Amino acid sequence: MRLGVEETLGALNAALGPGGPVWFKETRARHLRVRDFLAPRRALEARFGDDQVPERVVHAIVGLQGPGVAPVLSCAPTPAGLALQLRRSAVFERVLGAVAAYAAPTVPAAPGPRVVLHCPALRGSPCALRLSQLRAVLVADHLARALHAHRVSVRLVPAVRDPHMPTFLQQLRVDWPAVSERAATEALRSRALAELTPARNAEALPPGALGRVYLKELVDERGRTTGYDPKLDSCLVTEDLLAVLAELQQAVQDWAEDSSLGLAAAPDAGADSCMVVHVVSCEEEFQQQKLDLLWWKLDDQAPLRQKHLVCGPVKVAGAPGTLTAPEYYELRHAQVCKASALKRGRDLAQDSAWMEIFRVLSVATIKFEMLSTAPQSQLLLALADSSISTKGTKSGTFVMYNCARLATLFESYKCSMEQGLYPTFPPVSSLDFSLLHDEGEWLLLFNSILPFPDLLSQTAALPCTAPGLHITARTEMVCKFLVQLSMDFSSYYNRVHILGEPRPHLFGQMFARLQLLRAVREVLHTGLAMLGLPPLSHI
Repeated sequence: MRLGVEETLGALNAALGPGGPVWFKETRARHLRVRDFLAPRRALEARFGDDQVPERVVHAIVGLQGPGVAPVLSCAPTPAGLALQLRRSAVFERVLGAVAAYAAPTVPAAPGPRVVLHCPALRGSPCALRLSQLRAVLVADHLARALHAHRVSVRLVPAVRDPHMPTFLQQLRVDWPAVSERAATEALRSRALAELTPARNAEALPPGALGRVYLKELVDERGRTTGYDPKLDSCLVTEDLLAVLAELQQAVQDWAEDSSLGLAAAPDAGADSCMVVHVVSCEEEFQQQKLDLLWWKLDDQAPLRQKHLVCGPVKVAGAPGTLTAPEYYELRHAQVCKASALKRGRDLAQDSAWMEIFRVLSVATIKFEMLSTAPQSQLLLALADSSISTKGTKSGTFVMYNCARLATLFESYKCSMEQGLYPTFPPVSSLDFSLLHDEGEWLLLFNSILPFPDLLSQTAALPCTAPGLHITARTEMVCKFLVQLSMDFSSYYNRVHILGEPRPHLFGQMFARLQLLRAVREVLHTGLAMLGLPPLSHI
């Protein structure tokens, strides 16, 4: 079984006896020089009074064992509290001896609820897509990838119908279904006609409108405290609106096996076992609330759990608010091409391989800008060229640059090995990980590789049973993690010479370091896959 941060924290807190959690994991380099976990002094005083922690408790902590619990080296009182350090060489050995277990999501023992992800912004055309809607699209795509990785059965709605949208989504590396047969609306139309309030003047209805359905009763029934706007009182029913409802209805009723991922529908395939998550921009939410209530009004089998993941507004510094999603992409793509031409002293526009790399870098820039902030918060975009620099440590370009550096490192080792300078890579079980004693090596393992499966689980966690209409999602976590991982790797790589002189007495440390960076590479590739981004071999 893999070692886990959550498992270790759980065992440490249990060793202190009854009470709330006390221990926390250190992340800062200056603290990790002396400890890995800390139980703060004030929290211990609240638990044990002014007395010291009993010796028997400290002794039990040092001897902690259990599934997923990291081996402990020492535990001692300090002015800051109870400081614990792990047996680092043993942790290196356990983790780096099973890299695949740490570079992939943890598959839950039991399947979670079935989820319909609905992104209304995808019903339009790309040229009409505002930046706030683009943000909602990217959040929905990232969330779908995270849920799929955890074997959650997901249906994506709507199927894209605009003829230009699939090409634009392909540019953005967004994986979304294209056009399908229109769902039947007859039953919904019949129910809607029965619920319509007679119009005083039929001529006042716009083309395609059937009439108005009042929703005030449903708002009061569902309770305003759940988050529905109290100003909601009626909804103009149109043929287009019924088509939207029919597609959602069909996604719930006809839950089919997802053959592309080998995922079967849950045995309890009723509407109650399904959650619908509407991923909307803040401008779209009021209309979506109307749609929710209308669905309940017209369909007795509508899911009881409909949740709104509302993405905050996107503001652009120094630019008009009318910038569309395609214009934003073209701007970033032009900046990437310009930066590359300046760096290399020539225009690479005619080189198809480089142009593909530039497209990936453009999308990486956009996705890290759009997804690095919690989705419910306002996002401020700066459109200056500095946003695509490999020198800045916060950009998607910086992450992709370090991905390419890792690829170059392993390619250099392979070429040197083929030339006879280095031996072939030995079995991992024969490596001596006690040779890893640089603080940057522990920082990479303890802050990036070891907690990565837990981070992926948190990204895919949806508060299914939380009360209220609105939910949050941690879609910013992967981008922030990859940026921090890239910063830690870059600092270590700039300071430590990995491929040293071809001398036999240096090979042991070199191979231990290469195995560590293999794990970093696999974690980085998995994280990029969650964003729909391929790894790059050079930039």
